[in-house]
Amino acid sequence: MRNLILALAGAAALAVPAVAPAFASDTADVMAAVKQYDAAFNNSDMKAWNALCADQTIIIDDFAPHVWQGASACGDWWNALDAADKKAGDSDLKVTLEKPWRVKVTGDAAYVVEPSVVAFKEKGKALTEHGVWTLALRKQSAGWRIAGWSWAQR
Repeated sequence: MRNLILALAGAAALAVPAVAPAFASDTADVMAAVKQYDAAFNNSDMKAWNALCADQTIIIDDFAPHVWQGASACGDWWNALDAADKKAGDSDLKVTLEKPWRVKVTGDAAYVVEPSVVAFKEKGKALTEHGVWTLALRKQSAGWRIAGWSWAQR
């Protein structure tokens, strides 16, 4: 009996390291996709931004029309933001990601809550806005893609 218990304990101990790196790898890959998405925005690279979106994406943000969804959601949001920025006199938007509050990966789905700071100029005056970016991602054949996100000021 003692040998059986030792054998089971040994098998369990060997199984734990195999599970932990897979989760750590998925989490790292999810966060890499979020950082790439942010970098594409900060570099004004709409092509890279759109490439990181899932086939069907939904975006909720604090400027009209407040919701974008479907295959063109990321590009439509980008164009709406550009128009809203021009109307308000905003320029030079840059997003700085802070330490995530939550990263949860379950199979091919992920959820990320990340406080962020948006720095921009409004009619030449430097301003910042603190907010929370909440994202849902899906693992696809090309890697992790943004399936949806929302922004809220904090």
